[in-house]
Amino acid sequence: MKNLTTTHRRHWLQNLLTTSLTAGVCAALALGASTAAAQTAYPAKPIRLVVPFAPGGVTDTSGRLIAEQLSKRLGQQVIVDNKPGASGSIGTQMVSAAEPDGYTLLLGFDGTLVINPHVFPKVGFDTAKDFAPIGKIGDAILILVSHPGVPAKTLKEVIALSKTQSGGLSYGTSGTGGTPHIAGELLKQRTGANLTHIPYKGGGQAMVDVMGGSIPLVYTAVAGAIQHVKSGKLHAVAVSSAQRAPSLPDVPTFIENGVADFDINSWVGLLAPAKTPRAIVDKLNTELNAVLNDPAVRERLNTLGITASPGGPEKFGRDMARDLSRYAAVVKAANIKAE
Repeated sequence: MKNLTTTHRRHWLQNLLTTSLTAGVCAALALGASTAAAQTAYPAKPIRLVVPFAPGGVTDTSGRLIAEQLSKRLGQQVIVDNKPGASGSIGTQMVSAAEPDGYTLLLGFDGTLVINPHVFPKVGFDTAKDFAPIGKIGDAILILVSHPGVPAKTLKEVIALSKTQSGGLSYGTSGTGGTPHIAGELLKQRTGANLTHIPYKGGGQAMVDVMGGSIPLVYTAVAGAIQHVKSGKLHAVAVSSAQRAPSLPDVPTFIENGVADFDINSWVGLLAPAKTPRAIVDKLNTELNAVLNDPAVRERLNTLGITASPGGPEKFGRDMARDLSRYAAVVKAANIKAE
């Protein structure tokens, strides 16, 4: 080094710097390529879709339909894993604690995610903090039906009749804290109707009792009542959606009956654990929306009483936050507690 001329020394330093920069650029490019390859490769193995309910119900059936279609689009099998218990809270909590790598997903249900936290003293998860919304799958429209012998056909008549009953006009639902129960309590709070909730262990027996005349009203999903409405065994009072149900176009909405902003449906959606990489969330959302825009899938969901609702993760997150907030107020005002 001492024998090098100034010119030679300058050339030596320039070569050293060029070599170092080249190595650094190559390393950065290699890292970027590796990261891109990792993202492109997702999914590289089967995905587990946790359904927090027992097999056979509408929620489970819709989840299996989506899993089947996503498997085809992702090139990896999406395996349904039923983890029932505590009104869906057990399976939901499992996903909240899972590795946020895109290989454990949740079939989310409104009752579990935005009602249970207010009804149960402890659910084991924080809806707002523990999940990354991927997208809503669809909405299940709710309907208020009555026995044909009830001397009130319109919503205004039902409300007026309820106020003449000392013990209130009874309405049955599938159980305490379910979305139909919340809808009934919200209706009471918004209109002053004198309604008395009768919880059943499932909607089936409630339907049997209203058709038999044991109770005057039932709040339920359209899918569970439509055949009885069309056959004349039940009278449809109103639906809870913003627009009329496509399957029952002659039935008015609560909003049309003067109950402002009464848009309350049951819904189902897809979620991942919080901190799941955004690239994975976006990929799953893109594929989910493609599935939901398939006419054949939309028709199959319609048979389950679910209207497909494709959209982005942000909108689904906003919908969840809205419901979490408004149902908290309804539950508190009605003093609803899990039985």
